[in-house]
Amino acid sequence: MVKVALIQHESRESVEENQRRVDGKIREAATNGAQMICTQELCTTRYFCEEQKSENFDLAAEVPGEWTERLGKIAVEFGVVLVVSGFEKRGAGLYHNTAWVIDADGKMLGKYRKMHIPQDPSFEEKFYFTPGDEGYKVFETRYGKIGVLICWDQWFPEAARLTALQGAEIIFYPTAIGWMPGEEEFHAAQHHAWETVQCGHAVANSCYVCAVNRCGTEGNIKFWGQSFVADYCGQVVAKAPVDEEAILYADLEPEAIEQHRRIWPFFRDRRIDSYGGIVKRWGK
Repeated sequence: MVKVALIQHESRESVEENQRRVDGKIREAATNGAQMICTQELCTTRYFCEEQKSENFDLAAEVPGEWTERLGKIAVEFGVVLVVSGFEKRGAGLYHNTAWVIDADGKMLGKYRKMHIPQDPSFEEKFYFTPGDEGYKVFETRYGKIGVLICWDQWFPEAARLTALQGAEIIFYPTAIGWMPGEEEFHAAQHHAWETVQCGHAVANSCYVCAVNRCGTEGNIKFWGQSFVADYCGQVVAKAPVDEEAILYADLEPEAIEQHRRIWPFFRDRRIDSYGGIVKRWGK
């Protein structure tokens, strides 16, 4: 069994304060037995994408950097795998929404840059983030093979499939999603769609899915929390509250995936010769 922990929290204005709080929550989760720990999307900042402000680029940092080095030491101290999401400065005028994976020996295994970038009122992400250009990845950690996708990626079955095809047993989704004013009548439907599509990825790919959302209100957005873990049958086995900070724990069994995939052999029966149309934007 592998114990995962998902850190759902409200973010503060100060990057340094957020880093300290995440450090503390990682230590708490590790003390409680977690072996893999994942943060929410952009965990070191408020959700600054509500408006287009060039000064917000100052919030970005190089990866690896000073904080990732500190996280590596925490990983070694507790023997934990860390999946951390932040705002990466790649170069002058070039920024990414990035997650990185640190193994239990403190080594950075690599990073994933968000591929699908949304653009909606109060979600002005195309202004800030260059789409990822290194593809979908799987990281072989001490406790299992994991994939990482970020927020808007979670709506696209292609992303989950390509990650699973590389051997991912667990897919982590650091997330920042919430409700806007005036949408109250759609709240239940929106949340149902968000949770259901990710449970569907778990079923279709016979893997675990761990979605880590933030909570609290920032500007016009009320983040809906409810971080959750789904097993390979799409069953939600753990869920965090809507309005409260939480460290959500779940015990997973990666070795069971092999047996499950033998019984439901989706990968065996894929008709790869018939999927050419998937790389076209629309139609024939």
